[in-house]
Amino acid sequence: MDAPAPRPRHRFPTWVYATGAEPDARFSLANERTFLAWARTALALLAGGVALEALNLPIEPRLRLAAAVLLVGLGVLAPVLAWVGWARAERAMRRGEPLPAPSAFGLLVVGVAAAGVLVLVGLVVA
Repeated sequence: MDAPAPRPRHRFPTWVYATGAEPDARFSLANERTFLAWARTALALLAGGVALEALNLPIEPRLRLAAAVLLVGLGVLAPVLAWVGWARAERAMRRGEPLPAPSAFGLLVVGVAAAGVLVLVGLVVA
């Protein structure tokens, strides 16, 4: 006598897991590692923004504050972008579609570059 088929677990988010077929676990785990790398990047951005304001650095105060706020803002935004990127990639793998192009790289690169320019100019002006 055959055992009954296992009952599928409810997985969150449903809009990702309720579509397509289960992909190779290696690909899902690689997608998860990418998500976690973005989470670490978010922590680094937050720490950098806090450090700019917490340490007594010889940077023009208004430019230092602007760079700190920008870094903290990016640090808050990065996990959201990571979640969306993870979900888009997981859903595409489940549907057998090509992986979507990264959507957040440009914003983060421009933001970090702008924060760097603010710090650099703040050092020169101070």
